Amino acid sequence: MISRIELKDNALYLIMASAAQLREENIELIRMLQARDYYILVVSANQPYEILKQNYERKGIPMEKIFVVDTVTKYAMGHDHEPVPNCRFVSNPSDLTDLGIAITDLLSSNKEKKISLLFDSINAMLIYISSQNTTRFIHFVTNKLRLMNFSGIFLAVEKGLDPDLLIQLTTFVDQVIDVDAEG
Repeated sequence: MISRIELKDNALYLIMASAAQLREENIELIRMLQARDYYILVVSANQPYEILKQNYERKGIPMEKIFVVDTVTKYAMGHDHEPVPNCRFVSNPSDLTDLGIAITDLLSSNKEKKISLLFDSINAMLIYISSQNTTRFIHFVTNKLRLMNFSGIFLAVEKGLDPDLLIQLTTFVDQVIDVDAEG
């Protein structure tokens, strides 16, 4: 479990877990970040906002300091979702321009806060876009986080990643943590 690992402020991490463990790691990371008084920007290519919210609330995690960029709801529903105060709905996971703008806007408008971005998950992005475009986008996001002095965590299922993509991702972050190897 990730709770045994000390995450440093303003650092970038690639956290890998088994597919079965990924959802629990998301929950543990949210708990850990909230305990450290972070505002959390969850970029979800894996689960719709409503499902994330239900999962968090069921686990006793308050939504007050969580903001979600949801890339799947509009795509799955085929139409706009009614506005939600702590969520921005992007048209689909492959619209990297809209996703990049949403992330930039949210980070820029919260510069004074202690923010950590939680990207869930790289594997889900690969369903919609190529490894090459995913690599470029993650590189863009990691550089933005570094320039703005924010921390970031990118979740992935190692067995679902192309070895070349994994090598690239490793160069973008400060530390790679394989949760399954830690246990």
